[in-house]
Amino acid sequence: MARASRMSVLKRKRESEKAEKAARKREIRAQEKEFGKEKEVHSGEASQEDLEAYGMVQPLDEEEEETD
Repeated sequence: MARASRMSVLKRKRESEKAEKAARKREIRAQEKEFGKEKEVHSGEASQEDLEAYGMVQPLDEEEEETD
């Protein structure tokens, strides 16, 4: 019997944590609207600049000079 009550306590705890997380997100969105800060949209793909920064590709300017 104690186990059933403990499970319900854990369930209430999970639900309250989810509610707190949602409230934090709403607060952040409201602050962004108020101060005009917009989120950047990320596609999940690395840009040319990202690849150059990691050294995976050479900068475009250097590649163009080599082919000329």
